[in-house]
Amino acid sequence: MEKIIRKFKVLLTDKALLSRIFFVIGMFFIFRFLAAIPVPGVDAARLNEFLSNNQFFGILNLFSGGGLSTLSIMMLGVGPYITGSIIMQLLTIMVPRLKALYHEEGEAGRKRFSQYSRILTIPLAILQGFSLLAVLVRQGVIDPMSTMGYVVNIAVVTAGCLFLMWLGELISEFGIGNGVSIIIFAGIVASVPSNISQFFFTFDVAQIPTYLVFLVVGVVIIAGVVAVSEAERPVPVTYAKQVRGTGTSGGVSTYIPLRLNQAGVMPIIFALSILMFPQLIGNFLATSTNTIAMKVSHAFISFSQNTLLYGILYFVLVALFTYFYTAVTFDPQALSTNLQKNGAFIPGIRPGQSTAEFIDRVLSRITLAGALFLGLIAVLPMIMQSLTGIQSLTIGGTSLLIAISVSIDIIKKIDAQLSMREY
Repeated sequence: MEKIIRKFKVLLTDKALLSRIFFVIGMFFIFRFLAAIPVPGVDAARLNEFLSNNQFFGILNLFSGGGLSTLSIMMLGVGPYITGSIIMQLLTIMVPRLKALYHEEGEAGRKRFSQYSRILTIPLAILQGFSLLAVLVRQGVIDPMSTMGYVVNIAVVTAGCLFLMWLGELISEFGIGNGVSIIIFAGIVASVPSNISQFFFTFDVAQIPTYLVFLVVGVVIIAGVVAVSEAERPVPVTYAKQVRGTGTSGGVSTYIPLRLNQAGVMPIIFALSILMFPQLIGNFLATSTNTIAMKVSHAFISFSQNTLLYGILYFVLVALFTYFYTAVTFDPQALSTNLQKNGAFIPGIRPGQSTAEFIDRVLSRITLAGALFLGLIAVLPMIMQSLTGIQSLTIGGTSLLIAISVSIDIIKKIDAQLSMREY
């Protein structure tokens, strides 16, 4: 407790760190102000009804930081940028040059890689903006538009997406934490008051025991998410002694921390993208007069409304994508090569290919636990709603993982800054 009080006092006297915190808060206000400016011709009542019955647009609203809930000029949020980053990560598997750029060329290579992701964001934002506007016009959420109206609105929402991406990079550079994650976190936090008011509006005295059980389960789940997010498997590493002249170097023992959840929240995003795509097509074809299109629309919407089938497939996809994304972002062969170049080895394991196989084997085992946990967290809101029958009682899913991950990251960065200033 004394340590926490001492660090809090250091925080209050550290002007540089306080300026970073206030910078992030200032960016929050700018973002929320712009997220309240709607595009022309929006039917607010129809929009609320549409979003409440559509999980796909609910998750898009999450990544827009809440901008889609008002169809604001920020309605695309950082979604296109995240999609562009995912595509670039996947391309590292098929394009060796990109893989070398990301893994082997250091900070300069990663900066160029990020620049490619930014460039890819522009066509993705245009495509996603057109798709969203077309679907919303078909559903009667937005008044019909002319060709020029589409062009103007697409230009506006694309500019909003790029501005938000720039805002996120400013937060990363002059604030604390990852800017894009903090923007998504801001959207989650902004929705908390409305969720609380909805809970009290539907409060039922007869359900008090259920609410208490939910509170206890919620605390346990949050503690579990924090524990798994921070869990890691240490792999011991020893640096060989090297004699140079009259001195020696090396001989130090350390470890490589392999995280239990190496993929973070990305597998849930991948799985949702696939599962929500049929629902998007179903909504798009719902107003069609073609018999085949109507049957396809009905089949896709029926699948999305089948909670059991949807939940099972969701769980399986999250588990599979956890392995997939871990394989994309973590290369045991490259790690083994770097260890060998630096004169390091894992005790009892031969350097080179044997080291790569050992790391891959350990990573596969701990990823299984991480994949099962991610899958459980993803379907937890459906399980809670099915058991309680109360739609406002949900915990888990993407929002919880993002909120906890960002909170832990910000706390760690502030703690690191304070520790550095103490010493």
